[in-house]
Amino acid sequence: MDQNIILICSGATIFGLIIGLIISKIKEKNNATQITKNAKRTAEEIISKAKSEGEAIKKNKIFQAKERFLELKSEHEKVITSRNNKMAEAEKRTRDKESQISSELSKNKKLGDQLESAKKDYELRLGLLDKRHEELDKLHKNQVQQLEVISGISAEDAKTQLVESLKSEAKNDVMSYVQDKMEEAKLTAEQDAKKIIINTIQRIGTEEAIDNCVSVFNIESDDMKGRIIGREGRNIRALEAATGVEIIVDDTPEAIILSCFDSVRREIARLSLHKLVTDGRIHPARIEEVVRKTQKQIDQEIIEVGKRTVIDLGIHGLHPELIKTIGRMKYRSSYGQNLLQHSREVAKLCGVMAAELGLNPKLAKRAGLLHDIGKVPDSEVDMETPHAILGMQWAEKYGEKAEVCNAIGAHHDEIEMKYLLSPVVQVCDAISGARPGARRQVLDSYIQRLKDLEQIAFNFKGVQKAYAIQAGRELRVIVESEKVDDNNASRLSFEISQKIQTDMTYPGQVKVTVIRETRAVNIAK
Repeated sequence: MDQNIILICSGATIFGLIIGLIISKIKEKNNATQITKNAKRTAEEIISKAKSEGEAIKKNKIFQAKERFLELKSEHEKVITSRNNKMAEAEKRTRDKESQISSELSKNKKLGDQLESAKKDYELRLGLLDKRHEELDKLHKNQVQQLEVISGISAEDAKTQLVESLKSEAKNDVMSYVQDKMEEAKLTAEQDAKKIIINTIQRIGTEEAIDNCVSVFNIESDDMKGRIIGREGRNIRALEAATGVEIIVDDTPEAIILSCFDSVRREIARLSLHKLVTDGRIHPARIEEVVRKTQKQIDQEIIEVGKRTVIDLGIHGLHPELIKTIGRMKYRSSYGQNLLQHSREVAKLCGVMAAELGLNPKLAKRAGLLHDIGKVPDSEVDMETPHAILGMQWAEKYGEKAEVCNAIGAHHDEIEMKYLLSPVVQVCDAISGARPGARRQVLDSYIQRLKDLEQIAFNFKGVQKAYAIQAGRELRVIVESEKVDDNNASRLSFEISQKIQTDMTYPGQVKVTVIRETRAVNIAK
């Protein structure tokens, strides 16, 4: 019984499992069918969408192709139309030329007929003229024979006598005429020359310029002098060695004197001192660095000054070395007149005078600007060569024209003047230098000032000797000890200083030192 029950239960279990398996299979089949249907539906939708998009793209491409075809067609039609127009214009010009040629041919034909008729008329008249000429020759010969018979001389002798008499009269007339014209030309030439020079001077604006070989560097206080001198004078020695300028630190209040004949070095020293004093760091290494930088700055400034000068004067094509030399003229002076200002003035004068005389004003300006380039110092310069010859050599070296080179070399008559430009440059140089206030005779005035200082001291009683030293900044007076005692020596120093102050004009200040010496001499035997 129990076994049957077990069998029945196991059979029921197996049957349930079979039924569940069948149901699951049916469900899986239904799910697969549904997935297949969904996939088919999705594929159909994608295919339909792709077909619609393809149709749209196809229509768009066809539309674009049609538009491009229309554009190409219109462009082609325009090209064909322009070609047709050109062909029509060419045909029209051809027809016009044909009609013009036909009309000219008809005119030439008429002219040819007229020339033929004129030629025949000319030949007839020429024949008549030949006959008349022969008749006149016969009549002339008959008249000459009759005159020879009447006068008793031949025609050749009469002709010779007439020519001789006319020659003598004409020679006298020509000599008197030439003499009158020469006198008139002399007067006119002198008047025209004065007129041209006066007009040239009036048209040039000038300034007075006085340069010295000494510059004064102002400082805020005398304490700065000690820092500039440095410990045991090392700073001032380094500055003098780097710049080549003599630096004078004396009792002049709030001022240091820079002395050098080379203005470029003096300017480098002045700017270097200014930078050092402004910065406050003053020692030999810093001094050398500042001097090097200032040297480069001045070199660049020299080039810029040269470029500005040639641009202002309208001069082109100068060699860079000549432009640099022109810039260095700013730091040179000739008898107290700034060399660059003098050269600019001469260039303007030459341009105006050349224009008045009908010469080339640009070439004249060029020669006037370069006429004193030989005065600018160079390390390789032969000091025995005159500055005019040296300037001419430089101009030839850097490719200047022969007229300019000759004008530079001949403006002080060192060489012969070969061109009209040379005397123009010489005259303009003289005009610029001779203008009142333009120059000063530095050496003569300096010597005269020293003599005047010493003469003022000699005008006082008891003065034995007087020496003006330190470039006229100090006057040392030696008095006779028998005539001037110690108290009078102090009074004499004050009176001399007051006399100098009232009677003389001088730069800076003058120190008056009175020296009284007493000597007692004995000889031991």
